[in-house]
Amino acid sequence: MTEKPIPVPNPDSVEFWKACNEEKFLIQTCNSCGKNQFYPRAICKHCHGSDLDWQPASGRGKVKTFTVVNHAPSPAFKEDLPYVLALIDLEEGVRAMMNVIGCDVVDVHIGMDIELTFEARGDQKIPQAKAI
Repeated sequence: MTEKPIPVPNPDSVEFWKACNEEKFLIQTCNSCGKNQFYPRAICKHCHGSDLDWQPASGRGKVKTFTVVNHAPSPAFKEDLPYVLALIDLEEGVRAMMNVIGCDVVDVHIGMDIELTFEARGDQKIPQAKAI
C-alpha cells in the first residue's frame, strides 16, 4: 500500500507542524493589527506586518462548505473512500481545509459543529475535523 503524503515544513510553518505533533493547532496573530491568520506565513495578510505570534486555537469550529470525495486522488487514499474534504471556520475567525471524520459522509452538513483531532502519518500528525 502507498503511504499518504506527509507535509514538509518550511521556515514559516515549522512551529505549526511541531505543535500538531503535540495535538495543538496554532494560528498566527499579528501584533501590529491584532488580526488572526491561517495558514502560516512570514507576513500578516491584513496589514503586511511581520510581528507575528503563535496562539493556540480553541479546536472548535463549523463546516463552511464541503465535498464528498468518491475517487481517490492517489492509491494511498483509496481505503478512505468515500471521505469528506471541508473548509472549516474556526472560532478564531480563520478558515482551514481538512477532512471531516467520525461520522457518515451523508451526515455532514454546512454549519455542522466540529472539534479538531489529529491523524498520525508517519512521524507527523495531521489536523482533521471530528464531527461533534
